[in-house]
Amino acid sequence: MNIYIGNLAYSVTSEDLSEAFGAFGEVSRANVIMDRETGRSKGFGFVEMPDDNAAREAIEKMNEQSIGGRNIRVNEAKPREDRPRRPRY
Repeated sequence: MNIYIGNLAYSVTSEDLSEAFGAFGEVSRANVIMDRETGRSKGFGFVEMPDDNAAREAIEKMNEQSIGGRNIRVNEAKPREDRPRRPRY
């Protein structure tokens, strides 16, 4: 299951997410989304867990918990919608 994590502190790394969610089961991938131009975190990320039951438990227990000084928002990730690309100026 793919899990969305929002409201991340800019200091939180992919390794931090992997460690936090690893307490609930195997984490196959953790990724904090970075801004291409600034190299800084965009404040959200994703964690993939192969065991859906462990993922649901992680969502339930981690939502509104503090990581890096901010209460994170955690829920099941929804498939990305196709949207038109914005022109770069």
